[in-house]
Amino acid sequence: MKFGVITFPGSNCDEDLVYVLETNLQQKVEKLWHKDTDLKGVDFVLIPGGFSYGDYLRSGAIAKLSPIMNAVVDHAKQGKFVLGICNGFQILTESGLLEGALLHNNNQKFICKNVYLKPANTSTGITQGLDAEKTYKIPIAHGEGRFYADDATIKKLIDNDQVLFRYASQNGEVNEENNPNGSVDNIAGICNEGRNVFGMMPHPERAADVHLANEDGRMMFESILKYCQAQ
Repeated sequence: MKFGVITFPGSNCDEDLVYVLETNLQQKVEKLWHKDTDLKGVDFVLIPGGFSYGDYLRSGAIAKLSPIMNAVVDHAKQGKFVLGICNGFQILTESGLLEGALLHNNNQKFICKNVYLKPANTSTGITQGLDAEKTYKIPIAHGEGRFYADDATIKKLIDNDQVLFRYASQNGEVNEENNPNGSVDNIAGICNEGRNVFGMMPHPERAADVHLANEDGRMMFESILKYCQAQ
């Protein structure tokens, strides 16, 4: 299994992903640059968080035009795996690989704190190793993390079981009180219809090491690894 982590100008979570994959999970990792035109034989592409191109225009709007994204789109269309985290999720929606959009938080402020996620299903690569009855403590750090889509799209995402995670209380209560940014239906992550492209605003790579006193995020990477190895 070979993972590829893309770096754009302004990415700041790329090395966190490399560390988790290489050091904690002992996987092969290829560092990819935004000007690359091929993915160098990787099986799974990860688009990290940060502020690609300074978040000018809209978060992810310029990054989608980088040369590497042509290869990422082709990779996804072939049914191969892509995960976008935070700014990576924004880039995937801007690129049309995931539905919806990420808007400014409803309080118009940057939010950086731990939240709790409740898996909405256990049938995708990133969720199959999780317990749907439990919550997972994962940090968020974003100013434009409010997931939005029209009613028809939200219905489709729910009907097709494409919602990955919802913001919840530690006890698993999904309600407005535990919605940090105003996302529709408390949605924190989704996948595409093909179930090979994943996007989420919270940062599992920041909760995947014993030295951080939180390994809830590691479970998500372990789920991905086990799922992909079984394919």
